[in-house]
Amino acid sequence: MARTNGKSEIEAQELDAQHELPAADDGEESPSSREAPERVQAERDSELAKLKAERDAAIDRLARLQAEFENARKRAARDQHEFREYALADAVKALLPTLDSFERALQAGEADKSEFRSGVELIYKQLQDGLAKLGLRPIPAKGEPFDPYLHQAVEMVDTDQVQDHHVLEELQRGYKLKDRLLRPAMVKVARNSKH
Repeated sequence: MARTNGKSEIEAQELDAQHELPAADDGEESPSSREAPERVQAERDSELAKLKAERDAAIDRLARLQAEFENARKRAARDQHEFREYALADAVKALLPTLDSFERALQAGEADKSEFRSGVELIYKQLQDGLAKLGLRPIPAKGEPFDPYLHQAVEMVDTDQVQDHHVLEELQRGYKLKDRLLRPAMVKVARNSKH
């Protein structure tokens, strides 16, 4: 029985020996096992360097875009300022003939009242023309239906001469600059219960 037992022990040891891992050689690694971690580390380093380069490129692009945006903003502000200055210059230039006419009228001294009146009428016409070139348009008022967007009612007057809720009298002319209301017309509005 000991033989059979011994034989089975020997067989068990042989099986264990076949399935055992090789014993380590006192801290020495084989060349193939050393290359694997070095290769993995090299790949990691390469990937890390690539990611750092991409990050640096993205940061550089962002800095350039921010600089471009800031330059565009400054350029737009400068252009807007120059446009305002240019528009103001055009407005003043359109009014210069009127200023010249006032100077001539004042230098003329005491003239005939009819000549003075015609001179003032001419100046008024020049001023209207200059402002019309800039886009200024008077708002029609007298006899028109009252419009709260264009007229400012100062007084309601009972009368049968004008239809109800129509402008009876214009106290101060209103104006539009192009399509924008610049100043409403100040008016008296008729209140007529018969119409």
